[in-house]
Amino acid sequence: MDVSEQIKKFEKFIEQNYHADLLEAISSGLNYIVIDFARLSRFDPSLADLVLDHPDEVLKAFEIGIKNLEVPDNIRRFLVRLTNLPASQVILIRNIRSVTINKLICMDGIVRQKSDVRPQVTSARFECPSCGNIMSVIQIESKFKEPTRCGCGRKGKFRLVSKELVDAQKIVLEEITEQLDGGDQPKRIDIILKNDLVSPLSDKKTNPGTKIRIIGSVKEVPIPAKDGGKLVRFDLMVDANQVIPLEESFGDVIWTKEEEKQIISLSHDPKITEKLVNSMAPSIYGHDKVKEAIILQLLGGIKKTRNDGVVTRGDMHILLVGDPGAGKSQILKRAQLIAPKSRYVSGKGASGAGLTASVVRDEFLRGWALEAGALVLANKGFCMIDELDKMTKEDRDAMHEALEQQTVSISKANIQATLRCETTVLSAANPKWGRFDPYEILGKQIDLPPALISRFDLIFPIRDLPNKEQDERLASFILNLHQTSNSGKCDIDTNMLKKYIAYARRNCFPKLTDGALEEIKNYYVGMRNSGGNDGGVKAIPITARQLEGLVRLSEAAAKTRLGEKVLRKDAKKAVELLHFCMSQVGVDPDTGKIDIDVLTTGVSSSARSNIIIIKEAINELENKIGKTIPVEDLIKEVENKNITADKAEEVIEKLKRAGDIFEPKRGFIQKI
Repeated sequence: MDVSEQIKKFEKFIEQNYHADLLEAISSGLNYIVIDFARLSRFDPSLADLVLDHPDEVLKAFEIGIKNLEVPDNIRRFLVRLTNLPASQVILIRNIRSVTINKLICMDGIVRQKSDVRPQVTSARFECPSCGNIMSVIQIESKFKEPTRCGCGRKGKFRLVSKELVDAQKIVLEEITEQLDGGDQPKRIDIILKNDLVSPLSDKKTNPGTKIRIIGSVKEVPIPAKDGGKLVRFDLMVDANQVIPLEESFGDVIWTKEEEKQIISLSHDPKITEKLVNSMAPSIYGHDKVKEAIILQLLGGIKKTRNDGVVTRGDMHILLVGDPGAGKSQILKRAQLIAPKSRYVSGKGASGAGLTASVVRDEFLRGWALEAGALVLANKGFCMIDELDKMTKEDRDAMHEALEQQTVSISKANIQATLRCETTVLSAANPKWGRFDPYEILGKQIDLPPALISRFDLIFPIRDLPNKEQDERLASFILNLHQTSNSGKCDIDTNMLKKYIAYARRNCFPKLTDGALEEIKNYYVGMRNSGGNDGGVKAIPITARQLEGLVRLSEAAAKTRLGEKVLRKDAKKAVELLHFCMSQVGVDPDTGKIDIDVLTTGVSSSARSNIIIIKEAINELENKIGKTIPVEDLIKEVENKNITADKAEEVIEKLKRAGDIFEPKRGFIQKI
């Protein structure tokens, strides 16, 4: 089929199928049109085959065909973008061979690196100084090419009249891990994007860490030798025709008018919260409070920027601490499916650099470049961190800034940068000894640094205790799943659930009402002053950090029904969830009252009060007896102040370990 025939056929195809789309694109100021390959192959199979085998020439003919239609003259090039290629053209990066060169292919991958957008010359016009002849040279290779001779016989030294530039950018695409066999290392390939693929709107699609589908033709690139010649080996590169994002953030989820009506009718359902909770993880038995908290976490609170520039985060972080086999990882995996943009990392395989950011050598621009880690890649999305307790201390410390300030600051090599990291973290960990000890207080068994723990809004202990009725229900539920492979009754399917959450996050910004404020305030003030004063240090059951957490939870509860106001019932739900967590994790073993210090510092206020009493007794005895004090006298002294001998010995041991006192001889202590 010659070129003129291709042009005519393509004109006919556009007039029959895409005329309205073409006019709409022109009126919107776009210089490209997206064509479904399946429609083209139905129109003319031989033309479709030609596109696959010789994409460059045929697409050029297509562009000429479009120019012959009603395209205004000010648009120099009107481009054709293809989608929906047949399955035969889908290929893995590792399977690209020399046979594939100059063919149209389709592949999926994750963007690993991305260069800056730079202009690239596509064609240049030269004038001959002798005869005034104008010559056009198309620039295909990486080196700038000048004409060698003119028709009049002149060689060399031609004057450059004009050149055409397009915006170009290089990205590095890496294979998706799901497509690989066990021990395969993911392969990478360079992709060149040009024209509208690097426009500011399209630029967001190709941010590092995003999953994309590339349609384009494979090109060979000559590798220059050290002496200026070319090597016999060639490098590969893909000239992209179309970029399709596969993994979207909440902002990219699209719904139809019918789906929007369905979402709004769902929101009026009085039992919407229960339906959302049931649909959260229908194949996981129980854990209703955890599921409800994760639904609220997916909906999120509202980020607020005050007049003085202080930003309050709207993301809630949740920590699940539980016995092995209680279904923590399953809950994390399920939440990852519902969240549109998410990353899953596991403790031992995650480093501080892998979570936040690292500085790597950039081959394209010859310098240093930032490579974002999981928390940054999941910006405006979710990061699931499993096995948090298995991470090393240094790697966990890297998360502090990301969790509270929601930024990641880097000062390495010659790069000083602050990356945005508005990420919601859902993490799971095991207790200190692998399983909860039923006789020991829960707060003491969570082996994580206090500074990290205090950044989580909700901490759920997931306990696995034998209970005949409970175990029977659980066993029949799990065995039924295996027998029928039907994951329980799901009120809202996963796709609809995803869209409901995205709709709520984008369109719903509830404001606190006086009733809700009063509810939160009463709970906060009531809890702060409920400890009572037994002459020792007053317990601190709740801090301002939990107060902010309550506000975020209340806003998320209002979002479940797409409400514009946070009502008293939303605040009650938030209080109920926080109290449920606190009453299980933050309880002082001696007094039985809620005390946040048990969790955040590991020392309850009653224990702190015992330490103060014993220190005072040591000072008094020192004045009476002298420097060296018998332990028996000290214990007798503090027994009058309601501290048992066992408790006193425990505190003395703690003080010895802390280096406040020492034992000069057996049975005696002395202050340092």
